[in-house]
Amino acid sequence: MVPLLDLVNVTVRLGAHTALDRVSLRIGQHEHVAILGANGSGKTTLLRLLLREVYPLQTADMSMQVLGRDRWNVVEMRSAFGIVNQELVQQCRRHRLGVLETVVSGFFSSVGIWPNHLVTDDMREQAGAALARVGATALAGRRVHELSSGEARRVLIARALVHHPRTLVLDEPTNSLDPVAMRELRTQMAALMDEGVHLLLVTHHLHELLPGVDRLVLMRQGRVAYDGSRAELLREDVLSDVFGGPIRLVERDGVVYAV
Repeated sequence: MVPLLDLVNVTVRLGAHTALDRVSLRIGQHEHVAILGANGSGKTTLLRLLLREVYPLQTADMSMQVLGRDRWNVVEMRSAFGIVNQELVQQCRRHRLGVLETVVSGFFSSVGIWPNHLVTDDMREQAGAALARVGATALAGRRVHELSSGEARRVLIARALVHHPRTLVLDEPTNSLDPVAMRELRTQMAALMDEGVHLLLVTHHLHELLPGVDRLVLMRQGRVAYDGSRAELLREDVLSDVFGGPIRLVERDGVVYAV
């Protein structure tokens, strides 16, 4: 099976800043992977590169493929993933979208439903099934801006799952969540992994690492500093090096925290 993402010597510049510096990385479709690093390490740029929101410098020795292809219709390509991030939550709130409309919009990789979108009864049924899958059926008649952060994140997960994507991409998924909502989200993510959904997690929070996430890609200054198994890299010396300061690891109830 072709890899989800295959980068060779990829450089991305944002203005005068080199956000990614000759990165080579391959991520398979059937892996659970976490990309970790401090703010400014390049992890979010790597995600934006996957989603074709930024583009690499064209050099003689670079290549980039997503699902085995180097050319995509962007809307078609993004439908191969289920995306959950804070930006989408904010957009849905700003546009005062209804919950069901938000979930259906996942079929079109859009924010909301537009006049050119043909919404079928089957899409509405699948949207309802996706809400049920994440335990959010009771939210269907509400609007996203009326929901708590935890409820809104659950709706965005339903949106991400509605078209049965190959991979669920989570960008800082527990940001702005209180401890109870955070615990509920971890439980939901673990259940999805048990159902066969594969996760690509982008974060700087160690407590977001579910036990099934078994590969870590650690970013530092726009480069891949470490790439290996959870057992190899979830260590205080490695993480202290990546984050640029002393880190001590504490585990409570199966969750790892940095202190």
